[in-house]
Amino acid sequence: MPDRTCVAGMNAQRKSFRREGEDFRRRELVEATLTCIATLGMERTTVREIAIKAGVTAGLIRHYFSSKEELVLAAYSHYVGQMAAQSRQTVKGVSANPLIQLAAFVKTNLSAPVVDQTNLSLWASFIETIRTNPAMAAIHLEGYHGYRSDAEALISAAFASCCRAVSPEHVRRMGISLNAIIDGLWLEGSMSQGEFADGELARIGIEAASALLGIDLQKADMK
Repeated sequence: MPDRTCVAGMNAQRKSFRREGEDFRRRELVEATLTCIATLGMERTTVREIAIKAGVTAGLIRHYFSSKEELVLAAYSHYVGQMAAQSRQTVKGVSANPLIQLAAFVKTNLSAPVVDQTNLSLWASFIETIRTNPAMAAIHLEGYHGYRSDAEALISAAFASCCRAVSPEHVRRMGISLNAIIDGLWLEGSMSQGEFADGELARIGIEAASALLGIDLQKADMK
């Protein structure tokens, strides 16, 4: 009589392996889509161009994604998630000091590879679709809220470490303002990378954040 436990285990392993393989293939297609959008623009990015970039057939793409729109949505969601994960990972890897963490948050978002012309090209290509596509707008809003939530948590911890009691509304306003500072400097840096010395944008951002919050993050950045 066959060992059903063993057979079930083998089937589970096969399913897991297949799922991991499919996840890897989907990620490859998503990354090929981002490359095409960055180099060709949204209009010229077609399923055929994505297939060529990924080294697969258009038929295989349709096995995973029913349309270009579905693939573009997946690509944008992946892109937003990557950017957020990179920022969080950097903050996690520094000191537990809230001021150092907040300085690292600003610095990471105003340094390479975040400040980059490829990211600028992607942003410029996606922005029009965000305006006209409700599904894309929902992904954008979720990413924005997540990013701002991270910023607000760091700001709140920084105020607490300085023994300053502030209201949630004040933290919210500071989060919105800090996001605007970072966005503006990111855009300027990505458009004119040759204009700035290494680390200059990050230093300007930390200086502006210090003035906004009334907390000296410049000393924290030097630690």
